[in-house]
Amino acid sequence: MVITGYVLVAIVSLGIIYIGLNYLFAPVKTAAGFGFGEVPENAANFLNVKGGRDVGAGLIPLALMIYGDPHALGWVFLTAALWPVFDMLIVLRHRGKKAVAFGVHGLTAAVMVVAALLLLLG
Repeated sequence: MVITGYVLVAIVSLGIIYIGLNYLFAPVKTAAGFGFGEVPENAANFLNVKGGRDVGAGLIPLALMIYGDPHALGWVFLTAALWPVFDMLIVLRHRGKKAVAFGVHGLTAAVMVVAALLLLLG
């Protein structure tokens, strides 16, 4: 169970780092996939901030994986699952694409919860 949890954490963490790098280097193009109907003009600076946050958010679990404490990683990943939940709620609140809200952000949160539980119960 713990190995499966580590694999899921690695996949999600590397994925969010990849997304963060895209927000740093192609912010407007990447933002179009977040779930909103349109991206405001001159949003690149803010989107760069989001990119940096995403890269950091992906590095934290990877650092805990190296540290080697699955229980601590499980708690951190469980709390970090709130990030995609809030992203999902933001998209829904602003009448964005429901398929993206649930299929990307909601699914990511669900995978994170499963990974956290595997680490905490394993």
